[in-house]
Amino acid sequence: MSTPSITDVTTIATAPSGIPLLVVRVDTTEDGLYGLGCATFAWRWSAVREVVENYLRPALIGRPVAAIRDTFHLAHRNAYWRSGPVLNNAVSGVDMALWDIAGKRAGMPCCDLWGGAVRNSVDVYTHANGTSVEELRESVARLAAEGYRFIRCQLAGYGPPAGDAAGATGAASIIKPADRIDSIVDMFEHIIPDLPDGVRPLHDVHERLHPTDAMRLAERLDRFGLFFLEDLFAPEAIDWFRRARERLQTPIAMGELFCSPAELNPLVGEGLIDYIRVHPSFYGGITPCLELATRCEAKHIRTAWHGPGDLSPVGAAANIHMDFAAPNFGIQEWVVRSEVEYEMFPGLPAAHDGQIDPPTAPGLGVDIDRRLAERFPATVEPTRWTHTRFGDGGLTYP
Repeated sequence: MSTPSITDVTTIATAPSGIPLLVVRVDTTEDGLYGLGCATFAWRWSAVREVVENYLRPALIGRPVAAIRDTFHLAHRNAYWRSGPVLNNAVSGVDMALWDIAGKRAGMPCCDLWGGAVRNSVDVYTHANGTSVEELRESVARLAAEGYRFIRCQLAGYGPPAGDAAGATGAASIIKPADRIDSIVDMFEHIIPDLPDGVRPLHDVHERLHPTDAMRLAERLDRFGLFFLEDLFAPEAIDWFRRARERLQTPIAMGELFCSPAELNPLVGEGLIDYIRVHPSFYGGITPCLELATRCEAKHIRTAWHGPGDLSPVGAAANIHMDFAAPNFGIQEWVVRSEVEYEMFPGLPAAHDGQIDPPTAPGLGVDIDRRLAERFPATVEPTRWTHTRFGDGGLTYP
């Protein structure tokens, strides 16, 4: 039987929960056979759509759907300049869709294509937040009652609302480093004694502190036994991870802002982190992430793929398949999806008791209701939550 080839590459933009999501659909010469992939760069989604439809589509029509690795490299190198969030998300949409097709052709879940599931379930963590310690405590208790055993604890998100001081009312944060450090330490002093048995806390610094301040915070948090501390330093301060490795006991997670293997080489090659947090669509899709997971396994680094609300349900399903196939799986970030998202994306996995069961449907197992998606159009608007500033008004990292 001849291998089907690509007949069309299109995009579907939708925002069922207010965050723009971009899904790529790859159609084939085989009747009824198509694949879906995640290309969601929520804050520049229309730029990704432009690359997919006007540059990748004409280059890929007619190619065999089985040539996944070769197509990935062709799409990645086709513009000569490589990587970056726009290009990588475009490539990811195609790459994930081709793996989806491969699983459907084989009649098995994608994780079975990669050697089969190596665990019976996948542990996930979700987010607890509150504007006060009491609100946060209630949020943690509610999630623990739902069965979550790994809970990320954030006080006022990543920092107090900025208001007009940031030039974008209510859309960003004001960070006063000394106050922020004290508030996070105080938060855990109040939260840790009340944690239900078996619940492990996590925290995301979100790279918003200067490296010296971030190190001070991390050293003070060591005594709380966090499951991991996320995004302690910005990628631009990568040298600081060497100091952290020498001085900290708390496991460090990093990676969601990296788009290129070259950027990750020091962290992975020197074993400077404990959990890899790459966002798969920003890294180029499933093909490069499978390779990255193998590299990390050799350095005893575990996977913790980025899984926020600005990841399409197709991307969330791809994460789960990779989780089941990776011997060095660590944890999976998971957000509670809205009812309309489950209706729009039939097959989207659901967590129960803080875990997700093995996939059983062929391919990635998630479809999309295009008519429903059209009822929630994505819009192009300025990104405002990245306007974070220090107390003196100077910009810091998002």
